[in-house]
Amino acid sequence: MIASNTTEKKIVIRIRRQDAPGKAQRWEEFSIPYRPNMNIISCLQYIAANPITTEGKDTTPPVWDAGCLEEVCGACTMVINGKVRQSCSALVDHLTQPITLEPMTKFPLVRDLFVDRNRLFNDLKRIKAWVPIDGTYDLGPGPALSEDEQEERYPLSRCISCGCCLEACPQYTPSNHFVGAAIFTQARLFNGHPTGAALKGERLDVLMGEGGIVDCGKAGNCVEVCPKDIPNLESIAQIQRQVTVHSIKRFFGK
Repeated sequence: MIASNTTEKKIVIRIRRQDAPGKAQRWEEFSIPYRPNMNIISCLQYIAANPITTEGKDTTPPVWDAGCLEEVCGACTMVINGKVRQSCSALVDHLTQPITLEPMTKFPLVRDLFVDRNRLFNDLKRIKAWVPIDGTYDLGPGPALSEDEQEERYPLSRCISCGCCLEACPQYTPSNHFVGAAIFTQARLFNGHPTGAALKGERLDVLMGEGGIVDCGKAGNCVEVCPKDIPNLESIAQIQRQVTVHSIKRFFGK
């Protein structure tokens, strides 16, 4: 910020640009008029409308992903000042300048700050993260859950598949098949549902295999970066126990 007058204050944003996978990376710096309560998305929107660097060079508008702009869709994840987080809830007033924006590194790059999170979504399909019901006719009210059960499961349901936990996880890399904390939490959520438990065995079969629970090093980074404060380490412990019991029952043919 260069002056005391609000209308003269500037925000400096440095973006790591890359036009396509395999293309050379470059840094571009932009200066943005300050407004109170700005978030990173509003900065990117200004840059997209005014794609001129601090050197006065015309450039292309940066590419990023976003949807709800209220930390619900999970699409706007990026690395901000070295920490993975949601850019819609990252307020400029709480960030050190110059603010650096980089794409996540654990997912394939599409362009600039936009990555392909299909691996995460495919892993959710692999563990069948849903409640199996026949929706062709009225099934009546669902199974009742106690207040204690609701309080335990609601935090798990807050997952927005943003990928923050996977970006921060040392075990989750582009070259392996580890599924990560988001998958363990969703498996725990649906395994504990009275109807979802119908697929519990199939989920645990997947999590017993390559990339499953045995590959987790319990570093705890997933808890530190989760924007929804999901108890991922508890989920990891629960799934580890469920997999152990499941494997013993399979061994003895029960």
